[in-house]
Amino acid sequence: QVQLVESGGGLVQAGGSLRLSCAASGRTFNYHMGWFRQVPGKEREFVGAISNGGRSTYYPDFVKGRFTASRDNAKNTVYLQMNSLKPEDTAVYSCAAAPSNRWPPGSYAYWGQGTQVTVSS
Repeated sequence: QVQLVESGGGLVQAGGSLRLSCAASGRTFNYHMGWFRQVPGKEREFVGAISNGGRSTYYPDFVKGRFTASRDNAKNTVYLQMNSLKPEDTAVYSCAAAPSNRWPPGSYAYWGQGTQVTVSS
């Protein structure tokens, strides 16, 4: 069982940066970790993933070059550095843990509650 708690969200101006954190209660080195976002009324959207050892990452095209996932397994924490933020990046951002038997992850077993990111124009 893994419990995930996100933090670091907030209000930022367009062009600014935020770093989200995802703290895990268990031993996350067995899991690949992903980041997702969701806007009310829209489907959840994948924004990045990092492998269990941290050596591989995977991003959709619309965040490549702007978002960077990293992790510190000693601290059981995963990060999402978001730069050059745009108003359309406004959403609730959540982290999730996936079994490490497949890369990129096919499904995620555990989810956090999310943290709100608001980008003003």
